[in-house]
Amino acid sequence: MEEKIAKLVQWIQEKVKDAGVNGAIVGVSGGIDSAVVAHLIKRAFPDNSLGLILPCKSDPKDQEYAMEAIESCGISHMTVDLSDTHTVLFSEMEKQLKQKGEWHEKTARLGDANTRARLRMTTLYAVANNYGYLVVGTDNAAEWHTGYFTKYGDGGVDLVPLVHLTKGEVREMAKVLGVPDSIINKPPSAGLWEGQTDENEMGTTYNMIDSYLKGEEIPEKDKQIIDRMHKNTDHKRQLAYAPPKF
Repeated sequence: MEEKIAKLVQWIQEKVKDAGVNGAIVGVSGGIDSAVVAHLIKRAFPDNSLGLILPCKSDPKDQEYAMEAIESCGISHMTVDLSDTHTVLFSEMEKQLKQKGEWHEKTARLGDANTRARLRMTTLYAVANNYGYLVVGTDNAAEWHTGYFTKYGDGGVDLVPLVHLTKGEVREMAKVLGVPDSIINKPPSAGLWEGQTDENEMGTTYNMIDSYLKGEEIPEKDKQIIDRMHKNTDHKRQLAYAPPKF
């Protein structure tokens, strides 16, 4: 695992050099993936890395976990609270759609959550531009395969260093890097709404997805869920589709 860490740190350094920029930034959510990335970019650029905490009507506990992650690696950090910004944007959109009689309450919760993720992406790029940094993403192999991320939200990044690591491998890497146990052991959650957990929303577990990605046998029910998610989210793993030249 130390060898994997060293190779990832070197890869991040090379990509930043290739881009002709100064360092790297990550949004630190309080989850294990962003904690691992914070450690990696701090190792890659001890003096030119930043962890950005971006609460947006979030559980205050998430911010506490984020600070634990930041303190565990000593990365420079900032906090930009997006709660009021989200209220202004989403409430205006809601008002306009209701005036047209076209507001759909059933899909509003997901639209609200995705808007938060895209506000975070916008803020990360604005701050990255200020410092001349690349934005480093936190999606692991399970999330990437199933499309469990917001398009142009947490999926809107420059580098995805964890994309070939299963959730289990991320946990192993977190232990080696010194990520606090409180973060390693808490249930994975995107913090989309109160009580939300990744596994409840997906209908399967990260352990099942990890087993599937390693070519192991899993129950047919879980296989069907994973295959469906992968197929339905193919567009998320592409740049915008273009037609052939006619």
